[in-house]
Order: sequence, then structure tokens, then C-alpha cells
Amino acid sequence: MNVFDTAIQTFLTHNALSSDTLNDAIRLIAGLNTFKGFVLVPVLWWIWFKPSQRGEWEREMVIATIASGLLALAIFRVSAHSLSFRIRPLYNPELHLHFPSGDLGAAVLPNWSSFPSDHAMLWMSIATGIFLIWRSVGALALLYTAIFICLPRVYLGWHYPTDIVAGAAIGMTITWIMTRDAVRTRFAMPILRWMHRFPGPSYSFLFVVCFELVTQFEELLVLGRSVLKWL
Repeated sequence: MNVFDTAIQTFLTHNALSSDTLNDAIRLIAGLNTFKGFVLVPVLWWIWFKPSQRGEWEREMVIATIASGLLALAIFRVSAHSLSFRIRPLYNPELHLHFPSGDLGAAVLPNWSSFPSDHAMLWMSIATGIFLIWRSVGALALLYTAIFICLPRVYLGWHYPTDIVAGAAIGMTITWIMTRDAVRTRFAMPILRWMHRFPGPSYSFLFVVCFELVTQFEELLVLGRSVLKWL
């Protein structure tokens, strides 16, 4: 662990909240989708339906933001399997640190590399898209993501600080690139035209995509692993 990670993680563990109630609350916030996607994705829908003189541009940006989140998850899956495995702080005995974490996700977390953070990649990507569309609300979205999504994962020992920083940087960069005019118009405009032409199936599909984004395709991954195991 580098000096940056050591300083932050040691500070957090040595000053861990002594209240079991607060620690339970932090574990709850870190583990439930309610405090992640169910906060940020509805903001995108709000932007989509609110009256605005820049309505078409905003809807293109929403499409680009959702596409950025999907791309961020895809890149994470590839990097998690291609980069060197990094054990999570919670399961690293060499750190000699005590984290106020429980068994939440214990069946999965030891088998997943700590670097980079998929949550930081995905939700910083979405928050960045919100910021680029609506600065005041987007600033709150970025702050919310940092405090309620990223920080608890360091506090509980699920990630090193550098995992979060790297994930956030990758996610924000993806969204910045995907929302540029030269890139966005190539895919967002055709999708938007198709949605205007076929609103019924379009909104049904968009609902499913947003739901899977909120859950980070967790159930589909479980289903896929079960099918592969059966085959």
C-alpha cells in the first residue's frame, strides 16, 4: 500500500466511529442500491422530462450519460480480469487495520480485485453527465457520489483510496469524451429520432436499461454465472 493509501486508511480506521448505530448506517448506505442509482438515475429522468428550451440537447446528453455509464461498467469488467489482482483492504492481513465492516458482500468481495472501483467509475460517470447538463444539480450529484457512494467503501475497507480516485477519473473521462458534440451526435441523435418514432418500445427498453444500471446488472450476472455453471 502506498503512502497516500496508508495515510488515509490508517486515519479512517484509527478514527472509526465508535457508535455501532452509525457504523451500521454506513454499511447500509454502502450496500443498498437505494443510496446509489436510485438517487442519481431519477435525476436523469427529471432532466429528460422537465420543460426546457434546450430539450433536445439535454435529451441527447442524457442518452450519452447513460451510454457512458454502460461503457464504464464494460471497461471495469475488462480491466478487472486483465489487470493484476489487488486484494481488498478488508481481507489484507498485512495492513494490520481493523475496519468497521460486516459480512455484507463477503461472498463476492474477496474474489473481486480492489482496483479500480466499479462504483466510483459508474456513478462518477453518471454524476459528471448530470453536471455537464445542469451545473447546480450536477455539483450536488458529484458531492453526493463522493460522500455517500465512494467514501463509505474506503471507510469499510472495500477499496483503497487510489481505487476510488482511479475509478472516478476513468468514469469522468469516459463521460466527458462521450458527451462531446463530435462523439455524442453520432449515436445520441439517431437513438433520439428512433425514440420519437417508437415511444412505446423505446421507453420500455430505456426503463430496463436504467434498472439494470441501478443494480449494475447484478441479477443478470448471477443468472449468467448460473447458466454457465449448468452448461
